[in-house]
Amino acid sequence: MNSERLVGTLRSVGAFLFSRYALRFRNRQRLEAWQARRLAHFMARVMPHGQRFKGLANSDLQRLPIMDKSTLMSDFAGFNTRALSLEQVLPVALEAERSRDFSPTLGDITVGLSSGTSGAQGVFLVSSTERQRWAGILLARTLPRALLPRLLCPWLAPLRIAFFLRANSRLYTTLASRRIDFAFHDLTLGLAAALERLNQQNPDVLVAPATVLRGLAQAALAGQLTIRPRHILSVAEVLESSDAELVQQAFGQKPRQIYQASEGFLGYSCEAGTLHLNESHLHIEPQWLDPQRTRFQPIITDFSRRTQLIVRYRLNDILRVAAAPCPCGRAERAIAAVEGRADEILWLPRLQAPESAPLYPDVLRRALLMLGAELEEYQIQQRGLLWQVDLRTPGDYHGLCQRLAEALTELCAQQGLQAPSLSFGHWQAPPAQSKRRRLLMLQPPEGLPCVY
Repeated sequence: MNSERLVGTLRSVGAFLFSRYALRFRNRQRLEAWQARRLAHFMARVMPHGQRFKGLANSDLQRLPIMDKSTLMSDFAGFNTRALSLEQVLPVALEAERSRDFSPTLGDITVGLSSGTSGAQGVFLVSSTERQRWAGILLARTLPRALLPRLLCPWLAPLRIAFFLRANSRLYTTLASRRIDFAFHDLTLGLAAALERLNQQNPDVLVAPATVLRGLAQAALAGQLTIRPRHILSVAEVLESSDAELVQQAFGQKPRQIYQASEGFLGYSCEAGTLHLNESHLHIEPQWLDPQRTRFQPIITDFSRRTQLIVRYRLNDILRVAAAPCPCGRAERAIAAVEGRADEILWLPRLQAPESAPLYPDVLRRALLMLGAELEEYQIQQRGLLWQVDLRTPGDYHGLCQRLAEALTELCAQQGLQAPSLSFGHWQAPPAQSKRRRLLMLQPPEGLPCVY
């Protein structure tokens, strides 16, 4: 092992040990004190290296402007400490997408392209040091204790990880080492192309988007897959209960979640199965969506990054707060669900007020879940008071349309909302590499304010 690789390995190991054992806060006050110290260091020593934050070293975080993807992309060079412009980095990311070779870097910088689920693609930068630390942190937060010996004991077989995503990155392949057999599966090639290789590797850890996990579970139940993973992680999409149940039926393991985006490693499932925000590495301000404070959009400041500056960055995601503390005892905020993106909230007029009110994704999904296995797939797109509902069923299509219309009418009555007009069509499968978007608000009802 050369010296550079040894240093990288030691950095990953150090990040693993520190994150797993030193940063396990059980007291909220201690967690917030840690965040305050790291934020102060970040704002004094790191943030001023970005042109956008020159002269703001001693500013109050709450007084800094909120940014989002469009803000970042409009002044890309100002939001990174290497002063790299979008014109410099975008060709690297686009060539990797075209060639499907994700190994080239810009010096020590990995350039990645986000998938553009929110409607606009973004570019992210990660240094080699950050990649190595990320690998250690991710393993520390997601690997169950039973699999630790496979990392640590040289006389045991290496830990086998199978990873499915639209695009590979040096960020992910950093996980590969003498103790980790890492296999990337390109979703642009389709799921069937991966089955033989997956059976040969027989992974201990299976990582994939929820829809891919569902497809793999169906392949296993059909006898095409013989793998028995000991740990399953859902990434990149909302993990719905029907997907989780099918995966558990096929593999005997309940899938956990990684909440990861181009903006950072945002959350993880603990050993109790609860999703926690990664607050020992991030500061998260909730922007509440309702008076009861049950749902919020996160505004994140990542004080662990040193290249791309994520400072008061508002994500487009909707997070629902857990109703009770997690039995694992962690002080990091527990999340009941990542419900989806803000443009997946559908809006309908209230019956008793001249305003539109939100119909949250999780509420709508639960109502549709009651239709049972007859509703195999669906997508709802809202344009004002018209909803286009595309669905797939192995049974009576017209009968299911009628039942779905009745379920939506009943749900709207329960919520005190005017029911929409429905237009039905047949569901068409999106490309294999696309993320699942079951709900999409294209246009709210006209003439009425949208009030949470």
